[in-house]
Amino acid sequence: MTSISEACRTVLLSAAPAAKVKAARSVARAWRRGALAWRFDTAMPDAPARPDRPDLLPPSRMKKRGKAGSERSRIALLHALAHIEYSAIDLAFDLIGRFGAGFPRGFVDDWIGVGADEAMHFALLDRRLRALGAAYGDLPAHAGLWEAAEATAQDPLARLAVVPTVLEARGLDVTPATVAALERAGDARSAAILGRIYRDEIRHVGAGMRWFLYGCESLDLAPVETWKALVRRHFRGIVKPPFNDSARGEAGLSRDFYAALAV
Repeated sequence: MTSISEACRTVLLSAAPAAKVKAARSVARAWRRGALAWRFDTAMPDAPARPDRPDLLPPSRMKKRGKAGSERSRIALLHALAHIEYSAIDLAFDLIGRFGAGFPRGFVDDWIGVGADEAMHFALLDRRLRALGAAYGDLPAHAGLWEAAEATAQDPLARLAVVPTVLEARGLDVTPATVAALERAGDARSAAILGRIYRDEIRHVGAGMRWFLYGCESLDLAPVETWKALVRRHFRGIVKPPFNDSARGEAGLSRDFYAALAV
């Protein structure tokens, strides 16, 4: 029987977007029907496979997007979000394959669900781009997302602090305004897709908090102070307001964690 770690590696080494989405869904189905062994006998790659396009640029070289009023700016927005979701597939499956052995089976259950969600999110955004006459890969994308995985490759608590409860939590802050802008522009379909992603991301941040707290309890660590220390050490960006305190709180991420780090 194929191990869960070997299956995760397969997702990470699938480069073409359609192949990665297919692999993520296949692994999720196999796990749910009990067809993957609870073994962590396969190392995760240092970096996932990537398609030839889009060109990946440092965040500092990415052009600022305009407002969502024009079709061109909406395509740029959806393309950027599609890249985030494509990268999030790898982040979820790397988290399982790299750190799953140190957690109960429920950890894999949760993050398999997250990985399947991210694959679905990418597929929705890619389909919407195509409906607008574009496609994933048409525009450059920033190369910074995997840096968070590299910076936390040796520490599961650092990974849980930085990826779901900083990076994904930022999506909770900005998405409602983006949805409103798309609705004002008359793009109800794109707004509906982002609304669906927003609701799912609350659950994802919640999974990050749940397993971060589990890890802290297991090691007898103070959660808030540990979170702050890990974010200061491993996160290369800034934690900036305004915060969607309501959505963050629904996910279990209270202001005690992030308010003191706000810039």
